[in-house]
Amino acid sequence: MAGIFEFDLESEDLSDVEVKLTSAVVNRDSERIGPDSFELLSVLGKGGYGKVFQVRKVQGSQTGKIFAMKVLKKAKIVCNAKDTAHTRAEREILETVRHPFIVDLLYAFQTGGKLYLILECLSGGELFMQLEKEGIFMEDTACFYLGEIVLALGHLHSNGIIYRDLKPENIMLNHQGHIKLTDFGLCKESIHDGAVTHTFCGTIEYMAPEILTRTGHNRAVDWWSLGALMYDMMTGSPPFTAENRKKTIDKILKCKINLPPYLTLDARDMIKKLLKKNPSQRLGSSASDYKDIQKHPFFRHINWDDLLNRRCEPPYKPCLQSEEDVSQFDTRFTKQPPVDSPDDSSISHQHEHAFAGFTYVAPSVLESLKEGFSFEPRTRPARRHNSSPRTPISPLKFSLAGPFAKSGGDSESDLLSQPISTPGRNKKQKVRRR
Repeated sequence: MAGIFEFDLESEDLSDVEVKLTSAVVNRDSERIGPDSFELLSVLGKGGYGKVFQVRKVQGSQTGKIFAMKVLKKAKIVCNAKDTAHTRAEREILETVRHPFIVDLLYAFQTGGKLYLILECLSGGELFMQLEKEGIFMEDTACFYLGEIVLALGHLHSNGIIYRDLKPENIMLNHQGHIKLTDFGLCKESIHDGAVTHTFCGTIEYMAPEILTRTGHNRAVDWWSLGALMYDMMTGSPPFTAENRKKTIDKILKCKINLPPYLTLDARDMIKKLLKKNPSQRLGSSASDYKDIQKHPFFRHINWDDLLNRRCEPPYKPCLQSEEDVSQFDTRFTKQPPVDSPDDSSISHQHEHAFAGFTYVAPSVLESLKEGFSFEPRTRPARRHNSSPRTPISPLKFSLAGPFAKSGGDSESDLLSQPISTPGRNKKQKVRRR
C-alpha cells in the first residue's frame, strides 16, 4: 500500500472494480490524517533527523488512543542518498512486516517539510533502560528476551530482510513486558539464500567482522549481533570494547572472546557459537537460520509456540500508572516541552519525488472503516498476477551523484577515531556509511 495504489474490492456487486485510493480518499471525513489529528503529550526521544513524541489521536477512528509519532525532517534526510534510502526502507518494511515482536505501523503521512510515522506506543521503554537499572540479567531473564528476539529476527529473515542494528536501544518493551524490535532504518531487503550486501552500517560494538571488513555479509550478521547482545545482557557490556572505534574494531577482528566463569556451560557455548568470526561457522548461518538457534540447549526450557503467542509471563512488567505514563523513558527527553517545530522548510521537486508513496493507513484501520466507506469506483483491467502497487527502494537504487551527492559530514577515519566514553553503561552510536 502506498499513497496512490490500486485496491481490489471483493464484493458481489463490485468484483471487477478497482478503486484508486489516495490519502485524500482514504482519509475522508473522520480519517483525514495529518499532524492536526494528534495531540502532542510528551517527548520520548530525539535524534539528528527529528523527534519521537507520545501523542493522542483526537479525531476520527481510534480517537483517544495513545501512539508514538516519529517526525523526520526531509531537508536533513535528502542531504545524503543512503539516508533517503534507509528512510524509505524503514517505511516499506514497517508496512510489510507484521509480527508479535515487531513494532506496528498504523499511519504514515507527510507535509511539505516533514515525514510522520504513527507507531504503536511501547510504554515499557527501551530494554537499554532496564539493563541500566539491573546491571546484568539473570540467565532465565536473558533467555526469555533472547527467545523473543530470535523469533522476530527469524521472521525478518524469512521475508528476505536483515536487521543490522540489534542493540538494547532498539529493543522496546510493551506495557506487558514483551519485546518489540524498532528502528528499521538500517535494514536491507531482498537478502535471501546466497545473496550478500556490502554496506558499512550499524553500531560498532555489535557489528559482525564481515561488515567491518566489507567482504560481503548476509543474515548471519544478525546472529553475531545476537551473541554480542547476549554477552551484554549477562555481563554488563558488549564483548569487544575500547576507548575508540578503531581499537574496538581491532578487537572484534583479532581478539578472542573472554567469558566470565559464572556463565553456565550452555550460555558459554551459545555465545561462542554466535560470535564465530567466520560467518560460515556461526550458529544460524545454515539454510535453517533461526531454527538452528532454537535447538540450542540454552533454550531447552522454552516452548516456542507459547513464546510466539505471548503465553509466557515476561520476567519484568513495567510499573505504569496510566496509558500516558512515560516514566520508563529518559527524563532528558520527557522533561522537554512537546513541541513540533513549524514546518517552514522546503525541498526541491526532485528531492520531493523521493518520498512519493509515503502515505499509509494500516489494513486494520481500513478494515474498521469498511462498513461506512464511500468511494467513486473506476473500472480497470484486472491486475496481472505479477503486478505490484509499489517497487521497494534500496540504497543501491540511488546515485551518489547529482542532488543526492554528499554535502559534508565526518569522514570514515574521523568516525573511527572518535573516543567512546566509558563511565557506566552508555548508549552506543550507530554509524551510517556515507
